[in-house]
Amino acid sequence: MTNVVHQIDPARVLFGPQSTDQVRDEVARLERSRVLLITSPSAQEAAARIEGQFPAGMVARFDDAQPHTPVEITEQALTVLRAHAADVIVAIGGGSAIGLAKALAVRTGLDQVVLPTTYAGSEVTPVLGETADGVKTTRSGPEIRPETVIYDVDLTLSMPIGLTVTSAVNALAHAAEALCSPQANAVTDALAVRAIAAIGHALPMVVQDPEDRAARSELLEGAWLAGTCLGAVDMGLHHTLCHVLGGSFDLPHAATHTVVLPHALAYNAPAAPEAMRRIAEALGVPDAPSGLHDLISTLGGPTSLAALGLPGSELAHAAALAAGTPHPNPRPVSEEGIRALLTEAWQGGQPGGGRRWPGAELRQLLAEVERSFGNAPQARLRTLLTSLVRHLHGYVAENDLTSAEWMSAIDFLTRTGQMSSATRQEFILFSDSLGVSSAVDILGNSRSTGTTPSAVLGPFYLEGPPETPQGTDIGAGLDGVPLFTEVRVVSQTGEPLADAVVDVWQSNKDGFYDVQLPEVEGPVLRARFRTDDDGLLRYWSILPADYPIPSDGPVGEMLAAANRHAYRAAHVHFLINAVGHQQLITQLFPTSSKYLDSDAVFGVKQPLIVEFTNPGGPTPDGRKVTGEWRRLDYTFTLARIPDPARLFDDAFVDVMEIVEDVDQAPDIVGRVLDV
Repeated sequence: MTNVVHQIDPARVLFGPQSTDQVRDEVARLERSRVLLITSPSAQEAAARIEGQFPAGMVARFDDAQPHTPVEITEQALTVLRAHAADVIVAIGGGSAIGLAKALAVRTGLDQVVLPTTYAGSEVTPVLGETADGVKTTRSGPEIRPETVIYDVDLTLSMPIGLTVTSAVNALAHAAEALCSPQANAVTDALAVRAIAAIGHALPMVVQDPEDRAARSELLEGAWLAGTCLGAVDMGLHHTLCHVLGGSFDLPHAATHTVVLPHALAYNAPAAPEAMRRIAEALGVPDAPSGLHDLISTLGGPTSLAALGLPGSELAHAAALAAGTPHPNPRPVSEEGIRALLTEAWQGGQPGGGRRWPGAELRQLLAEVERSFGNAPQARLRTLLTSLVRHLHGYVAENDLTSAEWMSAIDFLTRTGQMSSATRQEFILFSDSLGVSSAVDILGNSRSTGTTPSAVLGPFYLEGPPETPQGTDIGAGLDGVPLFTEVRVVSQTGEPLADAVVDVWQSNKDGFYDVQLPEVEGPVLRARFRTDDDGLLRYWSILPADYPIPSDGPVGEMLAAANRHAYRAAHVHFLINAVGHQQLITQLFPTSSKYLDSDAVFGVKQPLIVEFTNPGGPTPDGRKVTGEWRRLDYTFTLARIPDPARLFDDAFVDVMEIVEDVDQAPDIVGRVLDV
């Protein structure tokens, strides 16, 4: 129980026994003198001690702080404050007294000195919850956080055991949700884990011996740390539910937190396995939701919303109110899901409908599978396999996958393989439609500056298209608007790349590739060209069309189930190889396409959107064209392949910075470059 003074901006924290006697000093430090003293019924004796520190007439009292900070009570207190001309607010009590102090401070700008007598934790937060017309709302701001917080373990010794349990679990809820918050960081995580461990360790000892000052002090410290978490990150579903239940149905604040928390954790467990692991570890239980529920039950805490007075007929209303309140949460929230959660909490059974979340077993299984790949001789293969397993197991756990759902996925993959052939690759289509192909493309081909962006290969590329002379019409007489293409292939320095091999392929005017048209003989709208000495390539084809990707297979079923359209923006494919340069796979998209912003395979990139112009007049090569025609002009810039000797030299320098033996460096560099 070492005394601690901890300064954070803007709050000052005093922690230690008998620190209540320092209230007058803290008021003087703030250069204030006329006090409005806010108390709750349970803090009258301590309030008298505080009042006795000041000269007569310098303290006005308001003893009617209420749970959930009703605005009408705030107005009554504001009248007393103004009548006394108070210049500082001192609050002693639980969340009700401190909440009222915050409400007054935000309306008056006065400083606050607060002394919590429970473990609510709100005293160190910039958060204020108020109730008006049966609806509780929250707001946050630096002006809400008290200037000084005094933690005195002696103020908690008379707290009834029932309130001790619920208040401590209320504090634990702040820490548990902080671990699940998208704003969590190393500092809040460390504070949250320490808070949960302190509360989990000390609370049973306090229940066994309510006057155990060391255990009470540890609980108070846990509440301080948990409250600090609450003030640093946004809270999620659990706090939203408790605000709704308290503000709209007048349920007791701490008891509501105690009942709801295990069920909220069970709801989020599939989406926050790491947070659940850390909570379970801090509490010393195998599973966070069920372990916490058992702890509360063992200590005599409430486990049922029905016992707190919530009518079962109000569950749907409460779920609707909570679902309509936006909040960050690791697992998506639906009104149906909230109602199921509240129903379980109302009934009072084990969270998850009595189905314990098997977090420990899942972690053990994952560790075993990862170890099974530990002897893979290739480091890269070992990394890829263990990462794949980790993410697959995470997906299964996060979504609480059923056996039927998994077998449905197996069937989907099986049929995807069966649909694939030499002329159609359903797996590539699957990868494309999930955006995975584009993600791999970005990683592998978007790291060189000043070069043409790449795009996905697509499922209809065929190896070894026929080599074709420049100027050829690869449309082979198909209907469509004639398209003259003139593209130039250059290096990053602008140097023309002669004899570059350029494969082109595209759809017809109806959106079909030649491999999809059984009546078409031989390659059509598909060819291999070579650039001339100026890096130029010229040929004729027809204007491509927006088209749906094949939807008669498993991928089409997936898109239909997701209510996604299957259309690709019109485009022409290019695959370019030039000596000394990296291969470029890309596409060009006409500005006229309707699907540039919603391409089914996420393949469109802004620099690849091109005006297919309508020049009119004679054609560039004198070809006679009936009606309109289009022209496509573009310059492809290829990245150079790095010089291997320079790569080795650069890598050698990097390796020498981390190894001591110069003789080892060449061998290490060689192995790295091989990988």
